[in-house]
Amino acid sequence: MTRLIQKILLILAMLASVPAFASPNWSNYSAESFARAQAQGKTIVVDIHATWCPTCRAQAPILDALRSEPRLRNAVFVKVDFDKEKAFLREHRIPRQSTVLVFRGRQETARSVAETRPEQLRAAVLGGV
Repeated sequence: MTRLIQKILLILAMLASVPAFASPNWSNYSAESFARAQAQGKTIVVDIHATWCPTCRAQAPILDALRSEPRLRNAVFVKVDFDKEKAFLREHRIPRQSTVLVFRGRQETARSVAETRPEQLRAAVLGGV
């Protein structure tokens, strides 16, 4: 009986640590879905990354953690491939990979370039919400 109670308590503890909402997934950039999210006035977090970029790799766990931030519950998370999406880079004047943008609808509200310090990157993204 004691083992059963311990197992139940363990399961309850694990469930309590899960956020009340599912974290959104990162979507690969497409001009159509990006324009649609902008037209709907959604908050959009954009990660301009390159697979070969060490700064991008350092940013990834920080940005992934932000996906569970309650203030970003309804945000759209988009990955833009630095090596492939040149039109997006030109349109938004992206200087380099490891740039993170936040949009509210069509308005860019935050930008961070090459930031890998967790608190600063978090503050930059949440400041754009």
